[in-house]
Amino acid sequence: MDYPPDRDSWFAPLSLDLILKVLNVTFFHPFIAWIIPLSFRAQTMHWDAPPMLVSIAWAACLTLAWIAGVVNHRLAYGLPRHVDLSDEVIVITGGASGLGLLIAEVYGMRGASVAVLDVRDMENGEARGVTFYKCDVGDKDQVARVAAQIERDLGPPTILINNAAIVNGKPLLDLDLAAIDRAISTNLLGAFYTLKAFLPSITSAPDGGTIVTMSSVLGHLGAAHLTDYCAAKAALTALHKSLEAELRISHPRVRAVLVEPGQLSTPLFHGVRSPNAFLAPVVEPVDVCRAVVAAIDAGRGAHVATPFYARCAPWYNVLPAGLQVVARRLAGVDFAMRSFRGRLPVGENGERTE
Repeated sequence: MDYPPDRDSWFAPLSLDLILKVLNVTFFHPFIAWIIPLSFRAQTMHWDAPPMLVSIAWAACLTLAWIAGVVNHRLAYGLPRHVDLSDEVIVITGGASGLGLLIAEVYGMRGASVAVLDVRDMENGEARGVTFYKCDVGDKDQVARVAAQIERDLGPPTILINNAAIVNGKPLLDLDLAAIDRAISTNLLGAFYTLKAFLPSITSAPDGGTIVTMSSVLGHLGAAHLTDYCAAKAALTALHKSLEAELRISHPRVRAVLVEPGQLSTPLFHGVRSPNAFLAPVVEPVDVCRAVVAAIDAGRGAHVATPFYARCAPWYNVLPAGLQVVARRLAGVDFAMRSFRGRLPVGENGERTE
């Protein structure tokens, strides 16, 4: 961490997401729901008794909803591809710290070949199974050079995780043009550069490959003091969806995973306090890592959005404009960056500067 923590915890112990998780494995789980009528029957209750009929109807509804979810996912993302980690070469941009480092360490320890691209040195030095390449993904020449080096060292990449991002955290009027250029280059153009460099090897892999795009719920909502960041994340989501549509036709073996989390407890947004810890808890990187790893391991496409409000964010734009303003004020989304401290900037050679 670049700064010592200034509070006891990054998350509230009780949140809406915690309640929903408990309900999803109990009251809303089809298997658990079917136990209720079976328990009634074990007590010799007649099939036409009201409690029996209600419990059967509830279990049937949950089962149909579960089946509909499976069918929906299959139609949206197709059949899963075969994944053998010993044959996978994983490229992670911005993998020297935070969520990217966590994913890199998970796959490095499990036997995959992992290449991390970052302008910063890795926080924990060397990691097992992980090869570090100093690279500014906003520089297309550096990306092309490193791409060729990775193919020589590790082999053709099969999985690309576009995770690199920077945050300025200033009002637009306080941003100089160089800072805007740097943010757009890293947060958006870097994804184009890495896709152009690694997509040919991913599409030509015998078992296909996986592309993971780390976007943000702010791409749907926007937020004060984050004009450059939100613009890039909105464009990243559009890039991902457009590319996924192209690949579905031209290279159906390639899977795409779109990640749109809420605020993560990483140094990128250090100091930012959630306006409402119950409705909008800060997300632990391990939770997002678990979902991304599960999708990659299963060889399937996915849309990862957490916490619960992040999954509801697309519906925000359906609200009338007046209600959107009210919702923003109640949520406090435009005041969260007032406590932003971020992490120390990086110099031209990757060193941290004051």
